[in-house]
Amino acid sequence: MSHRTYLFVLTDAGGTVPPEMGVVRRLVDRGHRVTVLADDPLEVPALTAGARFRPTTGRVTKPFDDWAIRTPPGIARGMAEHMIVGPAPVQAADTVAAIDELRPDLVVVSSFAVGAMIAAESRGVPFDLLMPNTYALPAKGMPPFGVGLAPAHGPMGALRDRAFGAAGRRLFDRFALEPLNAVRTDHGLEPVATMWNQMQHARRQLVLTSAAFDFPAELPANARYVGPVLDDPSWAADVPWTPPTGDDPLVLVAMSSTFQNHVECLQRIADALGDLPVRGVVTTGPAVQPGAISAPANVTVVASAPHREVLRHASLVVTHGGHGTVIKTLAAGLPLVVLHHGRDQADNAVRVTERVAGVAISRRSSSQKISRAIARVLGDDRYRQAAARLGEQVAADAAGTALLDELESAPLARDPLG
Repeated sequence: MSHRTYLFVLTDAGGTVPPEMGVVRRLVDRGHRVTVLADDPLEVPALTAGARFRPTTGRVTKPFDDWAIRTPPGIARGMAEHMIVGPAPVQAADTVAAIDELRPDLVVVSSFAVGAMIAAESRGVPFDLLMPNTYALPAKGMPPFGVGLAPAHGPMGALRDRAFGAAGRRLFDRFALEPLNAVRTDHGLEPVATMWNQMQHARRQLVLTSAAFDFPAELPANARYVGPVLDDPSWAADVPWTPPTGDDPLVLVAMSSTFQNHVECLQRIADALGDLPVRGVVTTGPAVQPGAISAPANVTVVASAPHREVLRHASLVVTHGGHGTVIKTLAAGLPLVVLHHGRDQADNAVRVTERVAGVAISRRSSSQKISRAIARVLGDDRYRQAAARLGEQVAADAAGTALLDELESAPLARDPLG
């Protein structure tokens, strides 16, 4: 096998970091040369994965408090300004400099790293797009992203999807298309008709989930389901953990690794566990201090724990519905109770409930309603059986070679000994 040179240009979107760094680690383990270009907070995860790290010249991924925004236009504007086109000029310049110095065979980018995509195009280097969630771009048969809808049926369902898709495209183009095309022009490229076209220029769209978890749709020819990456984040992977004593079912509570104004929700979940004959383990992650949660006697609250280890002992997971937590839970054959907060979480929740692998309730639910949902799933073996069936395919896809097969199929752009 010829060793290749890869340049990863990654943005810090919280839960996307562990799977993307997992991709980096797998290539390093295969002997490839990998450099990560990103903001300073990703330096430690990149070095831990074995890659070289190259810092951006200015902060590319800016803080975005999406939880505080209540309207779709506000969300679209915020994403455009903070995550997509706002960072694009700096990101494009940094990526051009890195390409010219490193001469990579392939540039691999986070979903919204449009500046890096433009830079790769302008230098004639192919780029692959990482999607560490379900398929997020418009596709025939796929429910619109971020809305939490089940697949449509019949002519009215197709009309629903077209209407939602067109509205979403217009909304993002309203804030992102003109500045995106300005960056393309600065780098000698023709304008695109819609923001989504930029993502469609990828050599491969690598969907880091299982096709069995996503809904079936007509994806473009360059899209590939390559299986999920189940790595724990670097800040939790090596934390010592032992299960709490007792024989009652263990319930893991794993919410967002970034702040989503979810402290009150965590408290209501902890209170709900206090009313049940279970052993509760609440991991708050870096966004919330454990002391912010008042724990009943049967609940342990910790900043972090290796979820891979905890899931070996668990019977159920209560979560906000982030893709990483959901897919790890299913791979372990466990059902879920999902209290989705935003982003892609409603989409993940409906994929769970459509497969009867758990239930979804409002994040504003009372502790009594949360308690009833947990008891319902623990007391009905159909949820565990459905989760186990789905989890078998998820785990098989995670253990497969599709991801590396696709990344290593990129043609060598230079003398491999050079």
